[in-house]
Amino acid sequence: MNKNGKKAVVALSGGVDSSVAALLLKQQGYEVVGLTGKMIDSPSAEIVIENAKKVAENLEIEHYVYDAADSFKEKVIDYFENSYKSGKTPNPCIMCNKFIKWGELFNFAVEKLGADVYSTGHYANIQENDGIFRLYPAADEHKDQLYFLYKLNQFQLSKTVFPLSGFSKAEVRALAEKYNLPTKSSKESQDICFIQKPMTSKKYLTEKFGVKRGDFVDILTDKKWGEHEGCYQYTIGQRKGIGIAAPYPLYVIKIDASKNIVYVGREEDNYRDNLKIIDLNMIEPFKTEQEREFDANVKIRYNMSARKARVKIFDNFADIKFYEPVNSVTSGQAGVIYDINDGHLIGGGVVV
Repeated sequence: MNKNGKKAVVALSGGVDSSVAALLLKQQGYEVVGLTGKMIDSPSAEIVIENAKKVAENLEIEHYVYDAADSFKEKVIDYFENSYKSGKTPNPCIMCNKFIKWGELFNFAVEKLGADVYSTGHYANIQENDGIFRLYPAADEHKDQLYFLYKLNQFQLSKTVFPLSGFSKAEVRALAEKYNLPTKSSKESQDICFIQKPMTSKKYLTEKFGVKRGDFVDILTDKKWGEHEGCYQYTIGQRKGIGIAAPYPLYVIKIDASKNIVYVGREEDNYRDNLKIIDLNMIEPFKTEQEREFDANVKIRYNMSARKARVKIFDNFADIKFYEPVNSVTSGQAGVIYDINDGHLIGGGVVV
């Protein structure tokens, strides 16, 4: 299908996925423009920009750099730090997608660069039916990137294309090799782009907040098991790194940031069958009140398999009751709702 005359702005991250997305759109006949967000002021950010520039030169497309560092600091880094400080486990990629990739970069692409469509290297599939846009899983079953996209709205989806929707990661790498893209050998991007190896999240947070000694306390008996160096270093369901000699494995069950207490217990103490999500975003509006209660598949973290649950939608929150208990219900993570029949993304919110 030739798209002559239509402009596609691609968020070039300097990695293989966005590079191949740009390549595919060019092959489809779009006038392709590369747009790279500068997220932080650091040598690593300059490398990202340089890599993206090389891809643009290779593909013979225009390339723009947008300085999003101030917004990224406020909306992503500060959120990341404050979440841990308050005993929650954040999801920075979701906030980056909302405020940066489909916030400032999307707006710049559409309003300033005149984009007909906006594109990224995400693995997801947008389908339109009767003017309603829905997000479906991509062909690569190992990449559920819908989880990170639940905050998108109808207008954003109407302007977005995902060229990688029909490809596996291996096929994308093969295309990069075939067309000799500069990113053909690039490694997988890190989970948290602003924390570069050998730095770890734990080290990063310790440097930020310092050592704050507190107690490990048994969730059932209130017995003190030992001491930790800051509750922000832990997340619900964590087993490794607790460092307590006990007759059975201990898991983090609950975090009380106000008292700097990390509650621990056995694995069976870590299961729940109900939760609430707030700051709700639904991809499409409900037509009737009856539609607000339904069975769905729900994920409460990215790397779990979706579980069947009963979902009841209210104005800005939802109650979710799983048919079978799930482990590690973690405050701050995303609870994401998928259609139980065809897997499309219904919406999501933040676990409280």
